[in-house]
Amino acid sequence: MNFCVLMASPRLKGNTVELLKPFISELEDNKANVTYIPLSEKMILPCKGCYACQNVSDKYGCIQQDDVLDIMDSIIACDCIVLATPIYSWYCTAPMKALLDRHYGLNKFYGSAKGSLWAGKKVAIIATHGYDAEYGAGPFENGIKRLCVHSKLNYIGMFSVRDEDNLASFQTETAINGARIFARRLLSCEF
Repeated sequence: MNFCVLMASPRLKGNTVELLKPFISELEDNKANVTYIPLSEKMILPCKGCYACQNVSDKYGCIQQDDVLDIMDSIIACDCIVLATPIYSWYCTAPMKALLDRHYGLNKFYGSAKGSLWAGKKVAIIATHGYDAEYGAGPFENGIKRLCVHSKLNYIGMFSVRDEDNLASFQTETAINGARIFARRLLSCEF
């Protein structure tokens, strides 16, 4: 089973990474292949809205030469995409938003090319946030659910932890066990 973890925190040793440690460990302990991509280290240009990708069959096809091309190859190769992000202003961070905006090349709906390069894949969210989960991360989760319907992806669910005590909030037994249980849940989904 192949997982692509898109880590969107600008802090490479922050809360989201801390929550990912037991999650990824559980996946790897169960022989899953994990591709971990820290988006803050990548050059992700915003979508130009040019639709050139819509006329390229059988590959992503974006004309921009940035790290998104390799990231999309990892997404295409995986079984499950994990969107790991802190919540800023009720949505994901800027690198993840820019990447999500570039999904058009995966869906060939608007030009001469037809089909999808990612239909049927599983999608899950790991989020860190202030406020309670529904208020803090709900808008992002709703946006991803809509993207999944539009792109014929299978939304599996979200695991999130509220930041109440900085890094310590993500090192509790509840947070660690929750991340491991969420990983086992994703592993048990039929691929």
